[in-house]
Amino acid sequence: MKRRSESLQIIAEQTFDVCVIGGGATGAGCALDAQLRGLKTVLLDGGDFASGASSAATKIIHGGVRYLEQAVKGLDVKQYEVVNRALHERIHMLHNGPFLSRPLEFLIPCANWFSVAYMGFGMKLYEWIAGQASLFPSRFLSKSETLKRMPGLASDHLLGSIAYADGQFDDAGYDLALINTFTEAGGIAANYCRVVGFSKDENGKLVRAEIEDQISKRRFEVRASRFVNATGPAADTIRNLATPGIPSRMRLSKGAHIVLPLELFPTSDALLIPRTDDGRVLFAVPWFDRLLIGTTEQEVTISDELYLSQDDVAYLLHHINKYFATAIRSDQIVSGFAGARPLVSAGGSRATKKLARDHEVEVDAASGLISIMGGKWTTHRAMAQDTINAVQKSLAVPVKPGATIDHPLVGSKNYTLEYWQALVRDYPVSEATAKHLSQKFGTNAENVMALTREEPTLAEPLVPGFAPLYAEVAYCARFEMVMTIEDVLMRRTGLEFFSWEAAIRAAAPTGAILAKELGWSAKAEKSATEQYQNKIRRLMQLAGLAANA
Repeated sequence: MKRRSESLQIIAEQTFDVCVIGGGATGAGCALDAQLRGLKTVLLDGGDFASGASSAATKIIHGGVRYLEQAVKGLDVKQYEVVNRALHERIHMLHNGPFLSRPLEFLIPCANWFSVAYMGFGMKLYEWIAGQASLFPSRFLSKSETLKRMPGLASDHLLGSIAYADGQFDDAGYDLALINTFTEAGGIAANYCRVVGFSKDENGKLVRAEIEDQISKRRFEVRASRFVNATGPAADTIRNLATPGIPSRMRLSKGAHIVLPLELFPTSDALLIPRTDDGRVLFAVPWFDRLLIGTTEQEVTISDELYLSQDDVAYLLHHINKYFATAIRSDQIVSGFAGARPLVSAGGSRATKKLARDHEVEVDAASGLISIMGGKWTTHRAMAQDTINAVQKSLAVPVKPGATIDHPLVGSKNYTLEYWQALVRDYPVSEATAKHLSQKFGTNAENVMALTREEPTLAEPLVPGFAPLYAEVAYCARFEMVMTIEDVLMRRTGLEFFSWEAAIRAAAPTGAILAKELGWSAKAEKSATEQYQNKIRRLMQLAGLAANA
């Protein structure tokens, strides 16, 4: 990825075939698909890449067990289509980003033989829909087998479990890998570039977007033949900028998660709670040596602040503790997060938990804006493919087939599960840090570590006892368009997800490196550090947790 200043200069000087607005999963997928089809493409995000819904997922690549149940019970064709598409897209996500994803086995606890039969049949149907894209077969595990794999599971009323396969991934990392792959293919991207207006030709079609640089506060224009609105929860905002008064389509659902030390529930498998009191499913997923538990479902608006609240914590602990032998306490939570799922609705008052996670490509006849709305992470590639098909039709050019179905992401070349061992052999890093680097950067981890040969102090950890290194900060500032401390600690290294208290301690050294790389003054460095630390302390307070760092 180019330096941000260089990218902004190119963007202001050139005219593009396609301008994709939104650098989350769908926007990154659209930009990559368009560029690989030969369309000159620019990608813009109003904040950092993946800073919205795309880094607040439950980190699983799945068809959707609950959606399948709704499809069968309600004879809902849309829900079935979501499951079908997602199960066939799942395998491509795993293959295209092997260092960012992996197959994962999920256990569904069963209290009686009816539950075994019901869930067993459902998971066989799940596999049948996947067909050749199935990962591995589901099966029944006895009580002893289940407890051997999940010793922390409550044994009361446990007959056994149904084990089935889905996938797991690093959502923020996958998003950034999509964007890095897009720029490697010749695309231009820039973060912190907010669309604040459009200009139109004599026919009322969009020809320019007015952009406000959120860093410098300067404004400039982007010229393009077509504009794609891939802003997820903010889709209605962009639609209204293009055609004022256009009816809203988005329904937003807040999903919150808590993160715990994995030793509280040691397992290498994920747990699926098939039905909570309010009819939801709940996951407990091992993730980077942590246990991720989620999610909630609460309808929100685009103006609502999204954070892990005390109510969210109480809800998740109430439901998960029914299945744990030793109850989890709120003071054991090490971090958490919340985001908005962008659901598209045709109208009506249907509850968000019942809305299909399907997507829709809308071509606004008045302005020509092409909006991709709804969907889910697992189907981002298919969503992008449908969107760029619409772009080419709109441009009145032949619709070329997409090339993303088996296009490896940057960092995947020559990657193997044993790749981290080469880092331990060639550089002075611990096994934990080598695994962390390989899982974040793939084979590009060598480029990160190469900085330590020029400057050996960069090989030091940001926080003693934690994996991320000073070198990651420098690398991401130079090659991944990092502009803030949060960009580094939340979306590049993942330390904020891993531990709020560690992130507070890492803020000062991160700020010091960014000051050097980005030319901050001493005053700006101090301000950025304090703002970030205060933000994390506030998140902890909102969740009802005490900040000790």
